[in-house]
Amino acid sequence: YNQVEFCTVDWNQTWYTHTPELSDCFQNTVLVWAPCIYLWVCSPFYCLHLYCHGRDRLPFSLLCSAKLLLGFFLASFGFVEFFYILLERNQEIHRHLVFLLSPVIRSLTVVLAVCIIQWERVRGCRSSVVLFLYWLLGVVCSLVPLRAKIQLAGLSPDIVRYLAFFSYFALQLAQLFLSCFADQAPPIKKNMYAYVCVRISRRLVVKGYRNPLQAEDLWSLRKEDTSEKIVSDLEEEWTTERTKLQQQENYLSSGVPLGSRLPDQAQLLRKLQKEQSSGFCLLRTLARNFGPYFLSGTLCLIVHDAFMFAIPQVLSLLLGFMSEEDAPLWKGYFYASLMFLLSCLLSLFNHQYMYTCFTVGMRVKTAVMGLVYRKSLVISSAARRTCTVGEIVNLVSADTQKLMDFVVYFNAVWLAPIEIALCLFFLWQHLGPSALAGIATVILIFPLNGFIAKKRSKLQEIQMKFMDGRIKLMNEILNGIKILKFYAWEKAYLEQVLGYREKELGALRKSQILYSISIASFNSSSFLVCKHATPRIAFAMFGVYVLIDDKNVLDAQKVFVSMALINILKTPLSQLPFAMTSLMLQAVVSLKRLGKFLCQEELKPDNVSREPCKLGIVCQKVTCISRINFQVPRGALVAVVGHVGSGKSSLLSAMLGETERRSGSVSIKGSVAYVPQQAWIQNATLQDNILFGREKRKSWYQRVLEACALLPDLEILPAGDATEIGEKGLNLSGGQKQRVSLARAVYRKADVYLLDDPLSAVDAHVGQHIFDKVIGPKGVLRDKTRVLVTHGMSFLPQADLILVLVDGEITESGSYQELLNRNGAFADFIHTFASSERKESSVQRGQSNTFFFTALIKSLFNTKQHSTIIIEQIPEELGKLTVVDKARIGRVKLELYIEYFRTIGLALIVPILFLYAFQQAASLAYNYWLSMWADEPIINGTQLNTDMKLGVYGALGFAQGIAIFGTTVAISIGGIIASHQLHLDLLKNVLHSPMSFFESTPSGNLLNRFAKEIDAIDCMIPDGLKMMLSYFFKLMEVCIIVLLATPFAAIIIFPLALLYAFVQSFYVATSCQLRRLESVSRSPIYTHFNETVQGASVIRAFGEQSRFILQANQRVDHNQTAYFPRFVATRWLAVNLEFLGNGVVLAAAILSVMGKDTLSPGIVGLAVSHSLQVTGILSWIVRSWTDVENNIVSVERVKEYAETPKEAAWTSECNALPFAWPQTGTIEFQDYSLQYRKGLEFALKGISLHIHQREKIGIVGRTGAGKSSLALGIFRILEAAKGKIYIDGIDIAELGLHDLRSRITIIPQDPVLFSGSLRMNLDPFDTYSDEEVWNALELAHLKNFISGLPDKLNYECSEGGENLSLGQRQLVCLARALLRKTKILVLDEATAAVDLETDTLIQSTIRSQFEDCTVLTIAHRLNTIMDYTKVIVMDKGHIVEMDSPASLIAQRGQFYRMCREAGLV
Repeated sequence: YNQVEFCTVDWNQTWYTHTPELSDCFQNTVLVWAPCIYLWVCSPFYCLHLYCHGRDRLPFSLLCSAKLLLGFFLASFGFVEFFYILLERNQEIHRHLVFLLSPVIRSLTVVLAVCIIQWERVRGCRSSVVLFLYWLLGVVCSLVPLRAKIQLAGLSPDIVRYLAFFSYFALQLAQLFLSCFADQAPPIKKNMYAYVCVRISRRLVVKGYRNPLQAEDLWSLRKEDTSEKIVSDLEEEWTTERTKLQQQENYLSSGVPLGSRLPDQAQLLRKLQKEQSSGFCLLRTLARNFGPYFLSGTLCLIVHDAFMFAIPQVLSLLLGFMSEEDAPLWKGYFYASLMFLLSCLLSLFNHQYMYTCFTVGMRVKTAVMGLVYRKSLVISSAARRTCTVGEIVNLVSADTQKLMDFVVYFNAVWLAPIEIALCLFFLWQHLGPSALAGIATVILIFPLNGFIAKKRSKLQEIQMKFMDGRIKLMNEILNGIKILKFYAWEKAYLEQVLGYREKELGALRKSQILYSISIASFNSSSFLVCKHATPRIAFAMFGVYVLIDDKNVLDAQKVFVSMALINILKTPLSQLPFAMTSLMLQAVVSLKRLGKFLCQEELKPDNVSREPCKLGIVCQKVTCISRINFQVPRGALVAVVGHVGSGKSSLLSAMLGETERRSGSVSIKGSVAYVPQQAWIQNATLQDNILFGREKRKSWYQRVLEACALLPDLEILPAGDATEIGEKGLNLSGGQKQRVSLARAVYRKADVYLLDDPLSAVDAHVGQHIFDKVIGPKGVLRDKTRVLVTHGMSFLPQADLILVLVDGEITESGSYQELLNRNGAFADFIHTFASSERKESSVQRGQSNTFFFTALIKSLFNTKQHSTIIIEQIPEELGKLTVVDKARIGRVKLELYIEYFRTIGLALIVPILFLYAFQQAASLAYNYWLSMWADEPIINGTQLNTDMKLGVYGALGFAQGIAIFGTTVAISIGGIIASHQLHLDLLKNVLHSPMSFFESTPSGNLLNRFAKEIDAIDCMIPDGLKMMLSYFFKLMEVCIIVLLATPFAAIIIFPLALLYAFVQSFYVATSCQLRRLESVSRSPIYTHFNETVQGASVIRAFGEQSRFILQANQRVDHNQTAYFPRFVATRWLAVNLEFLGNGVVLAAAILSVMGKDTLSPGIVGLAVSHSLQVTGILSWIVRSWTDVENNIVSVERVKEYAETPKEAAWTSECNALPFAWPQTGTIEFQDYSLQYRKGLEFALKGISLHIHQREKIGIVGRTGAGKSSLALGIFRILEAAKGKIYIDGIDIAELGLHDLRSRITIIPQDPVLFSGSLRMNLDPFDTYSDEEVWNALELAHLKNFISGLPDKLNYECSEGGENLSLGQRQLVCLARALLRKTKILVLDEATAAVDLETDTLIQSTIRSQFEDCTVLTIAHRLNTIMDYTKVIVMDKGHIVEMDSPASLIAQRGQFYRMCREAGLV
């Protein structure tokens, strides 16, 4: 009986009293057992989690030891208390057994906690949220007994237990404090509170505030966040999913009868179904890997929602308290404190959820990037042609960002309807059936938004399609920028890029207008979460409520509790359309795009087997091979010959397994090394390009350099083999690139060597040297199996086997002598061309491959012969070429904001600000009007003039809705205007940059600007501005309302505002720098992706996929190392600022309770309900301000290139040229000198030269003599240091660059084509008729080939012209020159990649078609210039000899010696 009486709740003692007390039973049971029950329930699941996801054991640390020691003392206290009661206070046991049980339960629970601490150490867990919450709960539950003990100070009859309690409480506080720290100072912890509130504030934000952060200040990633861990886990599951999808597709295909073809519509439907299925497969794989961790965040969101719905109920109690005249004040303070506590818990759980979402988003980004990269290494050649580098870059930039956003808002899709239902349930309790009016309002809006969602989804796909096209075109422009400058085609391609851009922005503009209609219908949006649904829904509910019955009155409790619920309702209402129409649809589009790419056909491992057998390949492409049968014995040298386009390169591709094998088999025994026709060079040092991931062996390395004739080149390069090579070997000549590519293969010591015409781009004597020292019977590869594609006849006699290819078939095969004895087509060809081939056996066929390069080497680097300052530079920087993408430091300057707003224009900015001010004034007015209505006295159970009050309320809400639509549309349009202008400026700045800029700037840096940074300017900045302005004005409204209700709140609000500003500024410096570091670390990812895709065949041939994957992982991880602290720092700021906002809630509530006698319930309800929104408002202000500040960095990075050096103007209005200029083609150099940079030695020294019309000039000289500099000067790729060049009497320095370059022509060494039609590649300005184009193609010996193509002139060239052979691409470049037919032509090894027969035809074409023109030829084969008018011999920047070839030979000078070496005299 005594026990029952003791534990009976006495409400008169606890609640209905002015001095409330909790019973001793409650204090000794509930408050003691609650933390214990929590830990006993959670511990099995937590221990299981540690067992499954544990890491390496942690060593004993001081922190761990302190926790264990404190745990031991805490457990001891409980057992001591138990024995003390048992021995000294045994009379209490008979009355109250709980006194004896509670210490035992508490001590056993502490023992459990100690065991968990030890288990965490064993499993490598550095901090624990479970134990943190246990200690926190224990301290909170001890506060009530603590208050009771303090009140009994000096009066307690039991001094031992009194002191024991205080000791126990102190130890609990110490444990709570220690649990805020993580063991071993880890990079990242799971305990959100410990991590965000302690580690970030102490280490990162403070450090970033004091000094600009550098990359080395950031932490390394956790193992579970690294690419290696994430992608390896995901790749296996994705492979399984993709296999299932392919089996399903094969099953469907098997249902189609053999030989029949599906209708076009059915094919399109199946294609769309495949894309959709692949997208869902990818989503399923991602969900399986990241779902469990994401669900833990979802659990936090559910708890957050529980607290969110509890707050209006507490507000209802507070307003009820304000209405009761004799209610005790402590209840008001209790309600105020409870609201503050719930708001704080709300913030903590919300940010734990956000932390989880961003972590999952980061992992998804890493996973997708890894999968895309790995796919690009195994994608088949046919599939590769449908996926450009630009599209792949877009997949890893824009599409991964869409998936990250999708992760954050995914829960809104299913949780928002539940939240809406709960809101309406609680509203029904307050307003009855009138709540149905709100439901009807919501339901009426959804069909419209469903329609808008579909339209926006289509527009999203269109926008991404045009964005892909733009990035793809930009990538090609950057790859072929040299050609664009020589041909003055920048303007044509600029217009093409702008065409894509206009269509892209057109789709974005339509999408934004539709979105504005959508949020106008909801009267809210994700950017205006806290406010704008109130007028429409509240108007409908309150209107129906007061109109259906006169007795229905709106008092403060009904109005403001309903308003608090409606404020909750607005979040899901606004997030649902945003999540559905925007993020969900964008994510579906991105998933389909990613799925489509990841399901592309891959190279089959069985294309090449490792067992000897016949070779048979079928290729249904332009260049195709079929019915191939041959065997190569080990150690043999096989030569493959044939005309341009006969299938020589395709044969090597078949041996590498790069083409699809339709029948037969390919067998290669041993390892393979491959030298492609176009050398693939990495942006690395020359040594790294040769070693290619292998360990350096000095003796073998030196032997390889000597054999590949690279030792003379090392003397030219400033840092020797440590010199950095630009992207695609920009600072090497064609011959040097090919020799480096060959050296890479030779160094590998492979068993089989596949050499695709490696000698075409080198000098003839160098070619002979390489053949003798490397490839031939006495070369270093003499014991290796070699397959050599060649056009050089002189090498054929030494081949063991010769294969003659015609139209993809082997027409003849055998040794050289066997083929001659057969007297077939090969023998006829040899007899025709062998004589000319022998004559030039030693001619410097490619000695001027350094055209545009050899002199550049000296200019781009700092060589020993330069000034003293240069000699003294740090050796490590001697060979550096590329400029690393560096992050600026400090906060974003105000000028950048001004620049951005200036591009929008004052005409839009002023209306935007006015509309924001107007909508907030309307909001303040209708809220104040509502509070006045709630305070209206009730007469005879009714309120007066309800119709008028309802009408005013509705009008104010409608006015606000119109203003919202106006601001949303205006900001969207303003953002598009700014984005268009900034992109245009960036494009013009890049295209106006000189060649030296492109040689030192990696293409990844530029693609990053055009892809990610422009995407941020398109979408992120306008969205951030919408949020920031909206919430800033809303915050002003809340402060005004709170100050109107309780002026004393100013004492709290103004200090909080100052603290807010300080914390925000404290953080922004760190956040901004982190954003910069993240942007900078993103560029190398794109550069590496670009480089890998272009060299995928070489990487596969050498078997280096794993090394490149490792490099990609490192680059992605480095980027994520900067990204992760940025979003965690945002969480740190949000938590701190929301606690400040919760201070406003507490201040408003406490001051309202204090002014209970003077304040009306209506004004209190208005003030408190609005103060409850402060945390949400501050959270969104933080997010929006951070987004704007971080993304404005994109504007900064886009504007960077405005400050770089620029070329001269493209056109000159002062000097209008005659239409037919140059009419004669005379060229005059007057004391012309040229240097590559100020302070460097002159590359040309005082050249004076007069070239008459129609003269044919051959320019010869050793490497570095200045031949290239002459041509660079004529095209003004480099400007004169002194002197002048006149063409037809006009100083070219006074002309616009396009005026000059469009009137003279060059046929360059590297044939570059762009994706698009063949006609566009020949005539991008559509200047010439089809007849003229066909005539040029006929003269270039391409007419028959192009006539046989399906679309003829409209045949689509793939990216880089990869669906044409190298020789065909060279002939297209010749056709360009024939089409332009200017009076001045410069030739640079225009026939390096064609066979001798075609070469002879081309030479005769040039002689006949350019007979009336002045021709300057950088001589590679001396026999081709022996009939020229003059020959110029250059040496060290001077002209040493100049006369006709016959006269120079007679003079027996340098030219004579060169001809004697060539066997011409």
